[in-house]
Amino acid sequence: MGIPVKLQVFEGPLDLLLHLIDKNKVNIYDIPIVEITDQYLEYVNAMDKQDLNIVSEFLVMAATLIDIKSKMLLPKQVNEEGEEEDPREELVRQLLEYKMYKYMSLELRDRELDAGRAMYKKPTVPEEVLQYEAPVDLDKLLEDVTLSKLNNVFKMVMQRVEDKVDPVRSKFGKIEKEEVNLTEKMEYVKQYAAVHKHFSFKDLLLKQASKMQVIVTFLAILELMKISVIKIVQEDIFDDILIDFIEVTE
Repeated sequence: MGIPVKLQVFEGPLDLLLHLIDKNKVNIYDIPIVEITDQYLEYVNAMDKQDLNIVSEFLVMAATLIDIKSKMLLPKQVNEEGEEEDPREELVRQLLEYKMYKYMSLELRDRELDAGRAMYKKPTVPEEVLQYEAPVDLDKLLEDVTLSKLNNVFKMVMQRVEDKVDPVRSKFGKIEKEEVNLTEKMEYVKQYAAVHKHFSFKDLLLKQASKMQVIVTFLAILELMKISVIKIVQEDIFDDILIDFIEVTE
């Protein structure tokens, strides 16, 4: 009668491989594939074969290890960059990823356990205590204050105010919206023309108080020309432009 042996349960083939690597104290980047494969197959042969889903995962890894073992016996292949390919490279990558995720899961489990030990209690401080404010002794508060310190504080505050001022924009003038109505300006030019009859276009513009007034006056003259209230006269090319008022006769 054989002696029953209880095997350690592993979460998967990668978990078993990591256990064998740690047990043999070997470098994960230089796995002795022959030794690890033999130990892995010993464990698989001793496994309970009832759950085929679990056993199949371990058998796939066993086939992978045997394949790597056979490639290690052959001459090493060279890639396009002229470097020798290691048949264990893909297995090492999978082991490193699994090891990282395993340690992360253990860290999360420890944090969950620590959080389970934390207790929270709502504050029960009376409202009167929360609203209490300690009295302020003004004499004690101002005992070290001198005119010199106050002057330093004042200078510091004023310096901060000056630093906030934009040296360029602060020199801009204040922009105010000037209300100029085209209809009113047309009436103004019409009355001006009715009084003066014959006048200079330049003199009319010079009477305006701002650039916007000049622009609106020019537009008003164009509108009055369109409706035949005034007409423009210029004898020669460089002569002054004159405006004549058109009188409507019944």
